[in-house]
Amino acid sequence: MSDTAVVRAALSGTQKVAVVLMSMDQTAAAEVMKQFSEVEAEEIIGEIVKLRRVESEVADQVMTEYLDLTIKGGWSSRGGKDFATTLLEASFGAERAGDLMTRVASNMAGKAFEFLDSVDSGQVVTLLDGELPQTIALVLAHMRPDHAAPVLAALDDRERSEVAQCIGMMGTAIPESVRVVADTLKVRAGAVVSSGESMEVVGGVQPLVEIINRADIATEKALLERLDEIDPELADDIRSRMLTFADIVKLERRDVQQVLRGIDTAVLAIAMKGTTEAVIEIIKTNLSERNRELLDDETKNLGPVRASQVEEARAEVVRAIRDLEAQGSITVQRGDEDEYVQ
Repeated sequence: MSDTAVVRAALSGTQKVAVVLMSMDQTAAAEVMKQFSEVEAEEIIGEIVKLRRVESEVADQVMTEYLDLTIKGGWSSRGGKDFATTLLEASFGAERAGDLMTRVASNMAGKAFEFLDSVDSGQVVTLLDGELPQTIALVLAHMRPDHAAPVLAALDDRERSEVAQCIGMMGTAIPESVRVVADTLKVRAGAVVSSGESMEVVGGVQPLVEIINRADIATEKALLERLDEIDPELADDIRSRMLTFADIVKLERRDVQQVLRGIDTAVLAIAMKGTTEAVIEIIKTNLSERNRELLDDETKNLGPVRASQVEEARAEVVRAIRDLEAQGSITVQRGDEDEYVQ
């Protein structure tokens, strides 16, 4: 079945939502899109990109399930990446729309290598034997991080470092390159899997960080030490991303208290903007009563805050965690280490 036409029987719930939005006036569709979470919006936009066009009779059938929804104007056959991008920009703003489209494209591209999910990591190493570091990097960047980690660990020191460097420096991959690599590996693996549409891929440091986060401590240490020698800037970038603000929940209570001692309550209030209840609770329960009152006052008086300010405030907390960890004052759980029982 072509991706330019669909039949009602094959549509999932998310695809039906995509059909409705594609049929609506763009302004109205943007208003509807605002009601979804970013995760839901990503899934819907991914379907809009793939559907491209929907026959009018299929759209009619789908809309019978939405009897309470009034649509003005005739049916539209719009779809594809341009429509999806425009819709996201109208709904979430240009900056967030760019991030969402990047994640949608990356997720869709990664599906080209889904057949490796069921392949043992040792077999993946065999499949990649003799390939250029750039090719191995392309594959690992699209695998699940927990599946890619043992593959990376199995490479020798030199190859592992070269592959890591390639992942960290990866930008957008040519769709045809993704398709060729995926199809070649499918043939080698003896798998008969139909090729889906390849989208542009965004690599970079984050996929590498996610892989390293799931590797054992020895692999992480050896890899970062080697990268310090061949690409210090990349090594520093990786280290800066190894922890996130949300990772504060992984610390023991006494370690959280050490971190918070050096953070101004005004910074904490900004950093907590939009975070999870778990993070808010761990911070508040580890502050003194006086500082907790100060934090509550700061939070109440805090109006709208730019996303860049929130990120910088969170980065200050992360830097404090990293500094204390480097000094050996606190311990941060990584990868699959055992969690502490409270």
